[in-house]
Amino acid sequence: MKKWLVSFIAVPLLLVGCSSGNEAEQPNEIDVAALEVKVNILTPEKVAVNEPVELAAHVQQNGEHVNDAGSVKFEIWESGYQDQGQMIDGELDTDGVYKAEITFDHDGVYYMRAHATARGMHVMPKQKIVVGNPDMTQVKDDNSSDTMVDMGDHGDHDTTETEEDLSSTEKETEHNH
Repeated sequence: MKKWLVSFIAVPLLLVGCSSGNEAEQPNEIDVAALEVKVNILTPEKVAVNEPVELAAHVQQNGEHVNDAGSVKFEIWESGYQDQGQMIDGELDTDGVYKAEITFDHDGVYYMRAHATARGMHVMPKQKIVVGNPDMTQVKDDNSSDTMVDMGDHGDHDTTETEEDLSSTEKETEHNH
């Protein structure tokens, strides 16, 4: 009988002791900010006509360079004419910086959206680029949003896309832009 009593007391104490150690080792919350992929556009906001312009974006996650992005593309369009824009593939230069080159052939206000797909996220920040000395009274308004981020939501494909959806959405984007 004493053995049974000791067993009933010892087993629960061992289980409590084991589970206490495991709880301390496992974090209770995930730091979502550390998982977020960030893209900083490095392209100048004012450039000259008929001169090569370096399109550049720095891709980071948790403060570290992302050198293994699935895709980095630069979408360029003249203000008011996003449907006539073009996509240019970016290439890894160094330390998470992806680059491409373009030459603008006339004065105008343009927009560049850096499409970066990395580690399950698709981030698309946008920047205005003033080329030469455009007549601002002739510039059409741009109604596209300033930035878009996707963390796997399959809702509206005009604003979000995942790595799995990228190839089909890129085809739609190329067709629609």
